[in-house]
Amino acid sequence: MNFTAWPPLLVVDVEGNGGNPPDLVEVAALPVRDGHLDATTAGAWLTRPKQPVTFHAARIHGLTNEKLAHEPTWPEIAGQVQELLGTSWICAHRAHTEYQVLTAHLPTWAPDGVLDTLRLAKATFPGLRKYSLDALIEHAELDLSAAPAQRHRATFDTYATAQLLIAMAGHYDTWDQLVAAAVPPGLPGAPQPEEEPTLW
Repeated sequence: MNFTAWPPLLVVDVEGNGGNPPDLVEVAALPVRDGHLDATTAGAWLTRPKQPVTFHAARIHGLTNEKLAHEPTWPEIAGQVQELLGTSWICAHRAHTEYQVLTAHLPTWAPDGVLDTLRLAKATFPGLRKYSLDALIEHAELDLSAAPAQRHRATFDTYATAQLLIAMAGHYDTWDQLVAAAVPPGLPGAPQPEEEPTLW
C-alpha cells in the first residue's frame, strides 16, 4: 500500500450524552499521514451538552455532568471542529454513527469520503466471531500503550481505530481497493456503479 497516495484523512470519534438524538460531550479527530498517526495536529474537545448526561452514558465513557460543567457549549467550539475536519476524508468504527452525528451538529460540513473500519474488517478478516472494536484490537494485536485516556473516550478510540485502519490497509495494494472495501453504500466516497451503455 502506497500511503503517500492517500488523500487527507482524519480518524474521528464522538461521545454523546445518552440522548436520542444525542448531544455531544466529546469529539476527537486524529490525522493519518503517510501511514502514521499525526498527534501533533490532532484535535480533541470536551463540550457541555444542552441536556444532562445520562447515568448509562456516563458509566460508559466516564464523562459526568460534574466533569463537563465548565466546558464550552457546542456552538462555542463547532467552528474549530469544522475547521480541522475541512473536507478531508473521515474514518470511524461504525462510521454511519459518527457521520450522522457530525452532520447533524455541523450542517454545512461535507467530507470527501467516509471509511468504516467495521466494514473494512469484515472484508479483511472474514469469519471472525465479533467485529467490535475491542475484538479487532485483540485480533490485530494492536499496541495501544501510547493511547491517550481510556477505552470509550474519543481520544483513545480514535487512536485505536487509526492503528486498526493502518494495520488493515496493509492487506490492500491501492487506495481504490481500500475504498471499495471500506466505504458504506450511500456515504460520501462510495464508488459509483458504471453506467449501462444505452442504444442512443
